[in-house]
Amino acid sequence: MDPQPWSNTAKGGKKIEKMTRQKLIKTKWYSKIGILPPFARQSVSLPKLKLLMSTLSEQELVRREKLKALRNLGIDPYPAALFPVNHTSQTAKANFEEGKHVIMAGRLMSRRIQGKASFAELQDSAGRIQVYFNRDELCLGEDKTLYNEVYKKLLDIGDIIGIEGSLFTTQVGEPTVMVKQLTVLNKTLRPLPLPKTDADGKIYDEFNDPELRYRQRYVDLIVNPKVKDTFIKRTKITNSIRDFFNQKGYLEVETPVLQPIAGGAAARPFVTHHNALNIPLYLRIANELYLKRLIVGGFDGVYEFSKDFRNEGMDRTHNPEFTVMELYVAYKDYFWMMETTEALLEKVAIEVTGKTTVRVGAHNIDFKAPYPRVPILEAIKTHTGIDVASMDENQLRAAAKKLDIDVDDTMGEGKLIDAIFGEKCEHHYIQPTFITDYPKSMSPLTKEHRSNPKLTERFELMVNGKELANAYSELNDPLDQRQRFEEQLKLSEKGDDEAMFIDQDFLRALEYGMPPTSGIGIGIDRLVMLMTNNSSIQEVLFFPQMKPEQKAIALSEDEKLVFDLLKNQNPVALNQLKDRTALSNKKWDKAIKGLTTKKQAQVTKDDNGLWVSIL
Repeated sequence: MDPQPWSNTAKGGKKIEKMTRQKLIKTKWYSKIGILPPFARQSVSLPKLKLLMSTLSEQELVRREKLKALRNLGIDPYPAALFPVNHTSQTAKANFEEGKHVIMAGRLMSRRIQGKASFAELQDSAGRIQVYFNRDELCLGEDKTLYNEVYKKLLDIGDIIGIEGSLFTTQVGEPTVMVKQLTVLNKTLRPLPLPKTDADGKIYDEFNDPELRYRQRYVDLIVNPKVKDTFIKRTKITNSIRDFFNQKGYLEVETPVLQPIAGGAAARPFVTHHNALNIPLYLRIANELYLKRLIVGGFDGVYEFSKDFRNEGMDRTHNPEFTVMELYVAYKDYFWMMETTEALLEKVAIEVTGKTTVRVGAHNIDFKAPYPRVPILEAIKTHTGIDVASMDENQLRAAAKKLDIDVDDTMGEGKLIDAIFGEKCEHHYIQPTFITDYPKSMSPLTKEHRSNPKLTERFELMVNGKELANAYSELNDPLDQRQRFEEQLKLSEKGDDEAMFIDQDFLRALEYGMPPTSGIGIGIDRLVMLMTNNSSIQEVLFFPQMKPEQKAIALSEDEKLVFDLLKNQNPVALNQLKDRTALSNKKWDKAIKGLTTKKQAQVTKDDNGLWVSIL
């Protein structure tokens, strides 16, 4: 007799040991959803399993039943063995030969079953190709289970399969694979959110909600092919930059991500703690000071694609984790760097898009050299009518306030000028433009201008109204650098949490001597946005930082009824709401208590009585 897991004894009265009974209970539940029992895999408690079952959709439950059916047929839905792919959809089409033998794998994305035959679409990393299943070609003997049961009934859209067959052309000229062998490679348990097209060509149910797309990028890549194109172009961009620098003999290097001092930029860092050393460490905000140390050490040119981190705001052009390419070359200045930057970006544009002109929103942006060069103080005067060249800190603050720019007492001269330019000038520079010759107070790591001691040899490259690159003739006077650091320390004492730290080891390196050097940092994420015509940085990052995901709160049917009524009228009198639900007193009390406990609704009292409202 089979033991009855829900009782303490088996049929016949023999007592079941506690552990055996628990194992039987779990096995019974797992068998319902078609996965291995916990003693064969990983133990899951019964309450968790019940919760899983209650939160699954009807389609998810059906897929689990199909999973079980595949296993009952002796088919492993998750095989470990290599599948010998020899063609992609792209290579099969590009090198098409009638009758050619091919082995391919991918997702089943659509199908049209017509009795003994079926056309379907297979999607792999290179695109889609039509495939043709014929029952008698797939199942040569009497047993037609592989077609009648496995393909027609147990496979779903999104499942990953392997096929072996031969190429042929349909009557309408479509390259197609005649499937001779079928292998299940992965039975998917969730349905894909595929768009639907009606008879008029209108598309419905597109997977285009930005938050869902960014959180579930893996789904986004499957159902929105253009997304993959963006990231393929991103790799082309970085490869093009590497090729440009490698041809010049510059060395790609790696520098620390965890740093004892957050240096090289004015930004708020992320702070962590090293337990073994018992010291605070910072995620790098820039790699500049380490790359300059390598120039001191004797390298003529070094560059790095670095992940930087800044504990600041998030918006359409800022992510707390971002990629910057920094380059430092000895015996060069910022004039040379402008020409190099022009040549680099022109090359990237041509190799990625096929031309120097790139469409960005409503603008055609041309990366062909040369680019205009505009001093920052001249730009401010042009766009505001105010000459800030000789103003001190108090005068700059007054000018900013006059221009309705939000400022505070912690901001020094540099930040005030930066705020004025950012608010009133930056957006005017759509075509690539070098904004040059920044005041010394804005540029603590930059060499003093050779013809004006109040300015520095620095430029920022503006494209489409945003900064794309920042470059200097690097400051290599150790005494001047120490004084600049000390001025930054004073700003920090005033409350500026983005002021630079004093890096004593970097100063020591400068005292050993750094040759005249020019350096640049290019924002890779923003460059990819430009080259792919994306207005949001989240579109060019595989996994952008997101707010914590809010878990859906499970509501009972009665709670859903009350909540849906509340959506139509909020707030509403308690008695009026109760009457509309037509629930019994007991069900009403349980439903309203559930909503308030789950913080979905609240009950308040005023002179007119009790009211229910959504929280």
